[in-house]
Amino acid sequence: MYRQDSIAIGEWIKNSNKALLVTGARQIGKTWLIRDEIEKSGYTKFEVNFIDQPDMVSYLNAEMSAEDFLIKLKMIMPEDCKSHETVVFFDEIQKCPEIVTKIKFLVDEGSFKYVMSGSLLGLELKGIASAPVGYLTVLKMYPMDFEEFMMANNVSVTTLDMLNEKFKNASPVDEFVHQKLLSMFFVYLIVGGMPDAVKTYIETKDIREVDKVQRDITTLYKEDFSQYEIEDRKLKLKSIYDIIPAELNKQNKKFVFTMLDKELKFDRYENSFLWLKDAGVALPVYNIEAPVIPLLASKSSNIFRLFSSDIGLLTSAYPAETKMELINKNGEVNNGAHFENAVAQQLTANGFTPYFCKKKNIGEMDFVIEMNGKVVPIEVKSGKAYKSHKALDNFMNIPDYHLEKAYVFSVGNVETEGTVTYLPIYMCYLLKEQKLGQMIVELDTTGL
Repeated sequence: MYRQDSIAIGEWIKNSNKALLVTGARQIGKTWLIRDEIEKSGYTKFEVNFIDQPDMVSYLNAEMSAEDFLIKLKMIMPEDCKSHETVVFFDEIQKCPEIVTKIKFLVDEGSFKYVMSGSLLGLELKGIASAPVGYLTVLKMYPMDFEEFMMANNVSVTTLDMLNEKFKNASPVDEFVHQKLLSMFFVYLIVGGMPDAVKTYIETKDIREVDKVQRDITTLYKEDFSQYEIEDRKLKLKSIYDIIPAELNKQNKKFVFTMLDKELKFDRYENSFLWLKDAGVALPVYNIEAPVIPLLASKSSNIFRLFSSDIGLLTSAYPAETKMELINKNGEVNNGAHFENAVAQQLTANGFTPYFCKKKNIGEMDFVIEMNGKVVPIEVKSGKAYKSHKALDNFMNIPDYHLEKAYVFSVGNVETEGTVTYLPIYMCYLLKEQKLGQMIVELDTTGL
């Protein structure tokens, strides 16, 4: 299955002199993708997996100089691992994080290329004393997005190019194609983007088999939760993770802490939410006071909506009947939570930091992002009345906010009315920052 991150990893192997760190949640395909790209590159691969080979943790994580580390590394490498022709792959690096501190020396020494990968790295690498700034490229991976899901299900490049053109020109998609892609998106809401779940769906088309895979992944996550809850008795990871579906289905969609404990105080359990974010299993979307640049400046750190990192894992918590109603696009089912989770997941994967904005007497905007130097509001509508968006209109009409353009994602086709562009929900993957070329700023120092 095609992954867009293969381009970044392939480019790194060909052109970069730095080490590469690939991070992200469990089971999103990091290891498979790294192995595949090394194999395609023609380099020899030497791999150390610190979970499958626990003896390597003590062997390579002991107190030693970087020079001694390299000597010990070469001692366990086979003869065919030649200098300048080998990529050393340290997998499950969270079990041996001190290696990261030695990367500067290893990169400078130059015998091999180094790639590291692991889960929970947002947590484990916090304790690293010396981060090798300038010697390490970090690639954050996410579950498969809808474009990758379409490609895995044999949607043609011609169709993908057509969608890109329709998005750019704000022109409607052929109704037959539109309905087909809507149906595929509703399946994506159930299958999600975990590669094993997608693979199982492609091979069996059986949602129950997909559900088994998703539940196995959730069990792995909860094993991690249990381990950290024992180490830190204040963490409430499992309880918080389990109520994400219920919280998203509520009218205000804000996280209400009293669902965990009547005496719960945010300050006491803030680390639990940060843990879930850093582990890559949950996406907090914070409230902002006003939709003006920079959005970060008015972020409210204790008011947020918590989404699942994968829409399929979210939907796996719902009964089978709900899934079938989703597939059948039953208008009676509240799809709002699923649509919004999919959009939050896609915006994050596209490099945005999404926020939401709620103001008294004005209303609430589902998402607000910074794109191409401007604030862009995004509304997500699951019903047929997607052109009714009073709160969005209120915000757009406030001159001080300088909001020039807004997007509404729904089941409708592409359409533009004034400053609002209506897009089908399956087009959310196309919302991307424009890539900038050089930004050269000349300084006139005459007379200084």
